[in-house]
Amino acid sequence: MSAGILAIDVGGTGLKAAVIDDTGKLLSERARVPTPHPCPPALFVETLAGLVAPLPAFDRISIGFPGVVREGKVLTAPNLGTDDWAGFALTEAVSAKLGGHPARMINDAEMQGFGIIKGEGIELVVTLGTGCGTALFRNGELMAHMELAHHPIHEDKTYDEWLGRAAMDEAGKKHWSKRVHKMIEILFVLLHYDHLYLGGGNSKHVQGDLPPNVSIASNEAGLEGGAALWRAPKAV
Repeated sequence: MSAGILAIDVGGTGLKAAVIDDTGKLLSERARVPTPHPCPPALFVETLAGLVAPLPAFDRISIGFPGVVREGKVLTAPNLGTDDWAGFALTEAVSAKLGGHPARMINDAEMQGFGIIKGEGIELVVTLGTGCGTALFRNGELMAHMELAHHPIHEDKTYDEWLGRAAMDEAGKKHWSKRVHKMIEILFVLLHYDHLYLGGGNSKHVQGDLPPNVSIASNEAGLEGGAALWRAPKAV
């Protein structure tokens, strides 16, 4: 029997981790610590090591990271408050720090999406948290990453600026919810998705009736989705 997969969900406000099995079922309690700010890579790796120390054995590592990532390296980390991340080989560093176990990494919204989707048709996941993340799937297959977080949505404001946590706190939940509904309309015109899932810690604050093909998803799926990274040699 496999020792399990260490799933790591990196957020702008919190780092979460748990050990899961090959189906995404939790084999441990979820551990969480606040994300340091600023959070340069070396501090991140040290904080992560302390977080996972009490967890049971694992032999693989899955990382969901809030930014653009490619081939184990971070290209952007807009919510971690440092420019030191550009080009940083995070999977290599985490693997070396945590016993040499192999590590794989995708965008955090995409990892959460793997824990949410049903694998039927065009499914879109939007995470509402510190920023605004997106993941697009077609019949369960992950499509190319879209960094909509930094694309304009309203006048000169990006998705992050118009829908992120700071925007919700400033505008109030009622007005912010109207923005979310506007985003839902825009993304349907853009993608004609079969279903849209709203995830992330702030999705629970969305007010008003949602269209039939839009639903609120569990924010805990960010860890369970880590199993998908190891279902095939080139799953992501």
